[in-house]
Amino acid sequence: MEPPAEVVHWMFGVGFVFLGLCLLAEAIVGAEVWRRRRWRAYLWPGIAFLMGIFMWPVMVFYTSSAIHMLAHSAWAQVMMLVGAAQLGLVRGKLHNQLWELTLPLALVVSGLAFLIHEQNPWFFSRSAFLHHALGWTLLAGSVVCLGRAAQPRSPVFNAGFAVMIVAVAALLFCDRNVAPIFGHLSPLAGAR
Repeated sequence: MEPPAEVVHWMFGVGFVFLGLCLLAEAIVGAEVWRRRRWRAYLWPGIAFLMGIFMWPVMVFYTSSAIHMLAHSAWAQVMMLVGAAQLGLVRGKLHNQLWELTLPLALVVSGLAFLIHEQNPWFFSRSAFLHHALGWTLLAGSVVCLGRAAQPRSPVFNAGFAVMIVAVAALLFCDRNVAPIFGHLSPLAGAR
């Protein structure tokens, strides 16, 4: 028996909250202080890579259409790409700072996947609204990540990235498949 789709969103929400709080702590204290314990440098890239791995079973078991399967596989691939690139940079195996551009790329791909795979309008249901909100949040976050790639030590861009990740987590926690949004629920959305 598989759990409802919103439970899977909530599980990924937990991962994003943890990820966002780690990034926020690093932005507040600075990279030098945060990385005094060597393992902390590997924390957020490792979590991103692990969440990419966990996205593959979601793609297999929670696909109601081909567009959902493509969206979930795109998320899995870009999360693993970002995690691997960041792990390589932290470990010193990758030296070119252009690898930092994998993060804005992943956010653009993820944002577009959210927007494309939601076929209903904004106010169809809470799930539709949240998919649109997540897509646009990730697209806006990609601009912040471009600034972060250009100025890696900027506390503004680092904190902005962390806050964007926490916002994504909050949106994931709000998900329910069939629920009204702002008092409106389309009659086509089904039973509550």
